[in-house]
Amino acid sequence: MPRMTGGDAIVDSLLKHGVETIYGLPGVQMYGLFDAFARNANRLQVINARHEQTTAYMALGSALSTGKPSAYTVVPGPGVMNTMGALTTAWGVNAPVMCITGQVPSAMIGRGRGQLHEMPDQLATLKTLVKFAERIEHPTEAPQVMARAIQAMLSGRPGPVAVEMPWDMFSASADVTPVEPLGKRANPVPDPDKIAALAKLIGEAKAPMIWVGGGAVDAGKEVLELAEKIGAPVVSFRTGKGVVDSRHALSLNTVQGFHLWDKTDLLIGIGTRLDVPLSRWVPSPAGLKVARIDIDPAEHRRLAVNVALVADAAEGTRALIDALSKKADGKAWRDEIAAAREAGQAQIQKAQPQYGMVEAIREALGEDGIVVDEVTQVAYIVWYGYPVYHPRTLISSGFSGTLGYGFPTALGVKAANPDRKVISVTGDGGFLFAGSDLATAVQFGINLVTVVVNNASYGNVLRDQQRLYDGRHSGSVLTNPDFQTYAKAFGVPSWQVRDAAGLKGALKEALAADAPAIVEVVSDIKADYPPYEFHQPRVKVAAR
Repeated sequence: MPRMTGGDAIVDSLLKHGVETIYGLPGVQMYGLFDAFARNANRLQVINARHEQTTAYMALGSALSTGKPSAYTVVPGPGVMNTMGALTTAWGVNAPVMCITGQVPSAMIGRGRGQLHEMPDQLATLKTLVKFAERIEHPTEAPQVMARAIQAMLSGRPGPVAVEMPWDMFSASADVTPVEPLGKRANPVPDPDKIAALAKLIGEAKAPMIWVGGGAVDAGKEVLELAEKIGAPVVSFRTGKGVVDSRHALSLNTVQGFHLWDKTDLLIGIGTRLDVPLSRWVPSPAGLKVARIDIDPAEHRRLAVNVALVADAAEGTRALIDALSKKADGKAWRDEIAAAREAGQAQIQKAQPQYGMVEAIREALGEDGIVVDEVTQVAYIVWYGYPVYHPRTLISSGFSGTLGYGFPTALGVKAANPDRKVISVTGDGGFLFAGSDLATAVQFGINLVTVVVNNASYGNVLRDQQRLYDGRHSGSVLTNPDFQTYAKAFGVPSWQVRDAAGLKGALKEALAADAPAIVEVVSDIKADYPPYEFHQPRVKVAAR
């Protein structure tokens, strides 16, 4: 039984679970933990950022791009609160992210004496956002608590977790018994009666449609086999893109999928909330049957459907494939799918100049490069028109829509994938949420290329305000720094362009530089194609 500090016990647990990089920002409550990091520098990499929010977003980027557990550490109280946006986003996109934080000294917990960074109940706050939150009261508890936390973050529907340790326990020593990883809890066994019921619906359907979301990211093989067997299109949006290669004849984006919607008689959702078709495409076709495969039982309580199968996406889909008696012969439906692909693609290409920029990014990234979106004009078109070839190569904040998440998350993506091309697509407003962490990119050699589309505004807000409120606007026009000078101040190479052709050339040079880089695209919100018809295709802009 080795003797360890609380900090050492946490480090040992991280390493046992394959976490070899941690994103952090030190502070007085965390000195004991960071000393453990220093003493284990040959085994654990520490990347410290310039803002707490960036540490959490970097962990998010690492988790989303690899599917593996990732961790960050910040001081308690205000440090933790600065990471709430990232934790909320991790919850929304099923990312296995661990927050490791401190607490006031053991003897002062719960006394309300106004200790540095004290909160009324930090754990209670965290428990509203994460799958698991627990205090490590003593170094001897660290291995078991850490193992249970990581088991929770990976089991069932993945998601964030949090642990805290009192200030004094990080440096306290004790005889600690290490704990081996507990492994994921067993997935629920697909209900054979539900499988049979869904197979029956498929047998009766003439125009089935499959929708996939982030919950199906590791089920691409099974989803494609099902789609080919029943002759159904696979429609995806944001986190589901890449489950089936966009180049496949049955793979559709949402614009293309909408062209089939009114004829669809069976909707099968796999690892998705089905928000787009059932909320944004209303009304649904008459007589539409709906089925879902989702590992989270809570999801099935949120939406009334014909068949609700609680199962892992890959395992549930495999069970369904095995239950189907024969392949579909729906040639007419396949012909309509091909026509929808063509019509939708022509529609998306109207979104200029954004679509031209999306094409430039797609070409620059090659087969397995990764793009990280943001809440900005070009990224909106990425959601619809960007072809995604492989899972985890489009990183998105999903329904969280977290402004400012893109650049710091992309830093984590690149740090976790140093040998792959990574491009962050952000706007001027979102970029400056964490722009100071260009310093982090330089310090740690994180060679991320960031495209900053500069329209001197929160573009969509400005456009909406003017459209909806008789031309008035408030808080949406921005005064920006000179981004070329800004990049130079950090020692970062930069380019300024004004169109897709210029972006194409600049991206080629920026990626070749193999350094942190900024490509500024000077834009005009009045010239951008509004994305409304893609968001809610039945709603006329003038009616909003």
